[in-house]
Amino acid sequence: MEEKKYNLNEALELIKKNAKAKFDESVEAHIKLGIDIKKGDQQVRGTIVLPYGSGKSKKIAVFSENEDEIKEIKKMGIIAGGEDLIEEIKKTGKCDFEVAIATPEIMKKLAIIARILGPKGLMPNPKTETVATNIKKTIEELQKGKVTFKNDDSGNIHQAIGKVSWPLEKLKENLEAFLEIIKKSKPSKSKGIYIKNITLCSTMGKSVKLAVSL
Repeated sequence: MEEKKYNLNEALELIKKNAKAKFDESVEAHIKLGIDIKKGDQQVRGTIVLPYGSGKSKKIAVFSENEDEIKEIKKMGIIAGGEDLIEEIKKTGKCDFEVAIATPEIMKKLAIIARILGPKGLMPNPKTETVATNIKKTIEELQKGKVTFKNDDSGNIHQAIGKVSWPLEKLKENLEAFLEIIKKSKPSKSKGIYIKNITLCSTMGKSVKLAVSL
């Protein structure tokens, strides 16, 4: 028997109703794409500033060679450093952050920790706008709700679109904005059905399939 699919309003209302955790659960979108993950020209990645943010604040690290800039960023409570930070990560293999920003000048020096950052999805990249000359502006955008998305090894994209406690309209607007950027990010070489299915869920709740016609 085929699993029931819901329209967007029904799906979000069901998720809000079924969220039983004692904390404010995130509402997550899981999108299955019809791309050939083995082909580099069919990878889907990009950035978007969600209208109401994602409801999740990410821990940021900045790599820069500008000592004055590093001092200012550290005052903001953000991890920052140059070769010292690179050496620390190389030595320990630990990355106590969820997104990394780097200036173009220091990118070559990050090569020695690429094997550590890469598998964790932390390597700064111009395509995700995490290689930047205006570091403070990039930090502000991330803090306002800018998110980076990239398909995983199974051709899926996962993204938090808000919190269960949020009004329905905010969750709906965030998801619609996210789906729009995903559609615009379709690789030109991708054939057949691009968005195969969309599943919504809360952090601890049951998943709900969305009825889509894309």
